[in-house]
Amino acid sequence: MSPVRTGVPLLEICIDDADGVAAVVAAGADRIELCGALGLGGLTPSAALVAHAVESGVPVHAMVRPRDGDFRYDAADIALATDEIRRMVALGVAGVVVGAMADDRQLDLDVLARWRDAAAGVAIVLHRAVDLVADPVEAVEQVAALGYDHILTSGGAATAEQGADVIAAMVRQARGRLSIIAGSGVSANNVAGLIARTGVDAVHASASVREDWGDSRVPAMGFAVGPRRRTSADRIAAIRQGIGEG
Repeated sequence: MSPVRTGVPLLEICIDDADGVAAVVAAGADRIELCGALGLGGLTPSAALVAHAVESGVPVHAMVRPRDGDFRYDAADIALATDEIRRMVALGVAGVVVGAMADDRQLDLDVLARWRDAAAGVAIVLHRAVDLVADPVEAVEQVAALGYDHILTSGGAATAEQGADVIAAMVRQARGRLSIIAGSGVSANNVAGLIARTGVDAVHASASVREDWGDSRVPAMGFAVGPRRRTSADRIAAIRQGIGEG
């Protein structure tokens, strides 16, 4: 399992394609969060993409999210996600990333416990579903008790910079039992200040640029919600430099 990191904060980059894997390798990020369809907030990636990312040698945390929309799952969703977790573990990932809500304001702790068991032997991360709960700081205690290794959070705000005070409180609540990862809106311009304000030992970013689709008919035909974003090795390197200056 991934240890709680000390010293220079770790840089995790979320990607959803093979080009993203290449950019992470080229720029030297510490870890990949591997998703499918980042334009939908990130879904479970394909088995082939997972295998490709694992072969890169960079530690991979694979998203397990069986559908888009909210995080209130029915029995079929839960069973599918449980099977996806086991398949990801078999493919050699270092960890899996999950989240489930009991209602609009609290985590589904029973489902999260089931997924912890399914992910035995690898790290498990609670994703930004935690930012929907009534009290993210209290949720840290609940998630630590389940044996989770990491929580990815923006402190309940739209961006980590806006939620920095809550993230700092979550770090204090964690007391080294798990790692708090600050994510959403993290860039080279704000990463050093964010680390200084929160005390996190890991940050999460897309480090991406929007493609220029010009007058493409793809969105109009319903094939995409808009121009996709592509991972930038230059942006990854710039964030790494910002972390070093923190």
